[in-house]
Amino acid sequence: MPSDKEKVEEAAVTSVGAGVGGAGGATVGVIELAATQGTVTGLSAGLAIGAGAVAGALAFLLGYKAYRHFKTPKA
Repeated sequence: MPSDKEKVEEAAVTSVGAGVGGAGGATVGVIELAATQGTVTGLSAGLAIGAGAVAGALAFLLGYKAYRHFKTPKA
């Protein structure tokens, strides 16, 4: 069972990943809107931003868990 400190660390890593992913998703969403010259709705751009945030959060969390796994000494 993870300690409170580990839970806080995981939450922080996940939020940073969501921010980074959201920024990447926003870039993709803006490029998508510009490329289609407005034929794509703001909804699909919003979905790209949301998907980027989720992907970023998941990637950062899994990376952090892998780091913690390799960092812990083997008994």
